[in-house]
Amino acid sequence: MPTKIQKLITDFLEHLEIEKGCSQLTIRNYHFYLNRFLEQSGISSPEQITSEVVHQYRLWLSRLKNPRGGTLSRATQNYHLIALRVFLKYLLKQDIETLSPEKIELAKTSDRQVSFLEGEDLENLLDAPLTIKQNNIIKFRDKAILELLFSTGLRVSELCSLKKEDINLDKSEFSVLGKGRKYRLVFLSNQAKHWLKKYLEMRNDMDPFLFIRHDRAAKKTTKKKKKTRYTSASTGLTPRSVQRLVKKYAKVAGVTKKITVHSIRHSFATDLLSSGARMRAVQELLGHKNITTTQIYTHVTDQHLKKIYQAFHDKKRKK
Repeated sequence: MPTKIQKLITDFLEHLEIEKGCSQLTIRNYHFYLNRFLEQSGISSPEQITSEVVHQYRLWLSRLKNPRGGTLSRATQNYHLIALRVFLKYLLKQDIETLSPEKIELAKTSDRQVSFLEGEDLENLLDAPLTIKQNNIIKFRDKAILELLFSTGLRVSELCSLKKEDINLDKSEFSVLGKGRKYRLVFLSNQAKHWLKKYLEMRNDMDPFLFIRHDRAAKKTTKKKKKTRYTSASTGLTPRSVQRLVKKYAKVAGVTKKITVHSIRHSFATDLLSSGARMRAVQELLGHKNITTTQIYTHVTDQHLKKIYQAFHDKKRKK
């Protein structure tokens, strides 16, 4: 039989899904972090959550080994603490006695490093699918994926959830459902529209997803799924598949730094800011809730300020 706090965690997760509209991934992560807290602390009711219990939990997290034998990063430890704080905030709103979430301070982390591409490296990555021998439909699909990512700054989950009906190639814009189940407007470059059209013209399937698998394994999987009453026969690409795809083409392009799908999102934002776009506009295009999240791109604005300074400062003084 579940304990009192286990029942409250279930209620909290349902609250995240129904009232807050959080994604299943977010809910799954919160479930994992809170269960880890229960397992380590051994508590059974919210009244037992004290500053000392949280302190011991933080010590345990800081000494916990990851699968590679190292310790958890400060950022990962903070994810655990954030989940606990949000849960405590929910309990207090339900008038349930427990520890105040304000008493849990997050660990200080180092400044986030942004991996992005520009210039020749970026062009080589975007063109990489066309430079290797493979089926044209895969070649055009992968080229369309890379161009769409750079054109819109989509997250990998947002890209994989796109349906064909979401995109109107007669227009240069469409809405995407992002974090917090909020829609935002994104725009298609001419290159993205061109390669999407070429890819879709080669499709003769009824699959609703915009990007799907085209290998033999996908066909076998589809046949098996069609036999199952409650299973979708879709062969839409998964986020992991797209991550592998980007890693593959980064290697083909000769890019030595570690590149992920998020690196292309960073490249999108960097390109806009370096061309003069305002930080607030980029925040909207990326779907960031807070401007502080967008401010990781200060490496761009700092360089922009430096150019303004060099161009205009101290010009009237005698040399």
